[in-house]
Amino acid sequence: MTRSATTSIDLNADLGEGFGHWRLTDDEHLLSVVTSANVACGFHAGDPAIMRRVCALAAERGVRIGAQVSYRDLAGFGRRSMDVPPDELTAEVAYQIGALEVFARAAGSRVSYVKPHGALYNRVVHDEQQAAAVVEGVLLAGGALPVLGLPGSRLLAAAERAGLGVVTEAFADRAYTAHATLVPRGRDGAVVSDPDAVVARAVAMALDGTVVAESGEQVPVGAGSLCLHGDTPGAVDLARRVRSALESAGVRVAAFS
Repeated sequence: MTRSATTSIDLNADLGEGFGHWRLTDDEHLLSVVTSANVACGFHAGDPAIMRRVCALAAERGVRIGAQVSYRDLAGFGRRSMDVPPDELTAEVAYQIGALEVFARAAGSRVSYVKPHGALYNRVVHDEQQAAAVVEGVLLAGGALPVLGLPGSRLLAAAERAGLGVVTEAFADRAYTAHATLVPRGRDGAVVSDPDAVVARAVAMALDGTVVAESGEQVPVGAGSLCLHGDTPGAVDLARRVRSALESAGVRVAAFS
């Protein structure tokens, strides 16, 4: 069903994805476009200096700061599946949130939400135990933070049961299955590389709450936030095009938290 043209959507991007002298994301320029920043917390990318810098830049621009938690997998950029015991995962999620909170508060802001990254994000779509461990980690960190995730995921269901806010998310540059889940990155066509297609999909997601799946059928992806991947080639220009197209279509771009 088409939404009202006065609808609002958040734009988020994965930022702080570097380590030491290595930089993957153009944090400064992306922070002039997005409304929420998913900041890497050191487990798949990021280090204390990068986390501090990104939090300061985000606070200056009024961008919400989110903890992008992941498996402990620097070598694999957090995209390798790992079997982490639930108690250990809970502690590691809380640890990452707590570390980012130090730098967010130092910048005069705070951590406003939590979003899993990579393999953990995909795992908690269907894995009840891992989803519950992530939610326990959020609670252990001491705040009732909203959780960002895929509609219909075990993660969002667990967060709701725990009394946490939930925000559904969509990906304009990722292919979808007929079940409204993301096509695995290892499969051909998993990433949508045509900028015009990404922009058109973003507008359709915001206004209609749908996307064309790899099967050719339309599937629902109603979302309160739209992810713009910071590691995509030309990410800044693409993000600007997406935001401009959304606003031209009458969509209000604003943070959810």
